[in-house]
Amino acid sequence: MEYRKIGDSDLSLSVVTFGAWAAGGWMWGGTERSEAVKAIRAAYDQGVTSIDTAPAYGQGTSEEIVGEAIKGIPRDNVQILTKFGLSWTGTQGQFFFKSEDNQGNPIDMYRYAGRQRVIQECEDSLRRLGTDYIDLLQIHWPDPTTPVQETMEAVARLIKEGKVRYAGVCNYDVELMKEAGKYVHLVSDQVPYSMLRRDIEQDLVPYLIENNQSVLAYSPLQRGLLSGKIKPGHVFAHGDTRAGLAYYSDKNIELTNAFLAKIKPLAEAKNATLSQLVVRWTVEQPGITIALVGARNADQAIQNAKAGELKLTPQEIQFISGELAKLKLEI
Repeated sequence: MEYRKIGDSDLSLSVVTFGAWAAGGWMWGGTERSEAVKAIRAAYDQGVTSIDTAPAYGQGTSEEIVGEAIKGIPRDNVQILTKFGLSWTGTQGQFFFKSEDNQGNPIDMYRYAGRQRVIQECEDSLRRLGTDYIDLLQIHWPDPTTPVQETMEAVARLIKEGKVRYAGVCNYDVELMKEAGKYVHLVSDQVPYSMLRRDIEQDLVPYLIENNQSVLAYSPLQRGLLSGKIKPGHVFAHGDTRAGLAYYSDKNIELTNAFLAKIKPLAEAKNATLSQLVVRWTVEQPGITIALVGARNADQAIQNAKAGELKLTPQEIQFISGELAKLKLEI
């Protein structure tokens, strides 16, 4: 496994970081806790020492699963990344969207990151995770109803108290990065990035490179689409939000799979899967420090981890990028 430093910190993460969104089941059609625990432990055995989770993933379920999975592992051997600011209780902040919990009960999601909420969420996360500190604490989504200063000063307080090592953000643009950076030292921005979604290359990536801050890329496989395993006509489980997204239309699945067929011989020549090739290409892009990849069972976790060992030459990266440039999705 390869490990990379995040921003200008002394925090090193595995280049393939375990993304525990799917493990929480929420928006993925449910979860099997024991399988999720096995997946995290299998990933760790392969050198995946970093785990990214959030309170919202299964309304606490994902963090509890992570806490169970890391029991017995020396705490310094793992890096725990979690979040705050996405609430499923109360109506404070900005309404985000309607959803269902893992039991099918309706819930309303709000973006809220007021001072007391940030502090309380951190305490709740520490309890669920079974630890006394978080390596990287990130705001989950911008909260336009709370001053950035109030939110970030609360995070700075948690760092001062030793409950958090470093501060990051998620889904922030350049302007929000600049504003938040006035009140706390930021080392990273976690944003969606994949072969099919590269908009951050225009403004955000150059800014982060210039300021020595890392991109933590989530959904690098475009929630499974870039694995090549989703075929036209695929029926998603109830509660799986992929069903309503343009990326997963039959036409776009067809176009994506045609592109994947062109790069598959390269994967086969390296005794690698398409997913491994896609993840490796992703972390070779300028400014992309790590990729968050989810797994719902041990086999998937082991396969994902192998992307961290794959090597690509500049010519091979150029070949993949060239084929990708020909792909035009109907988004």
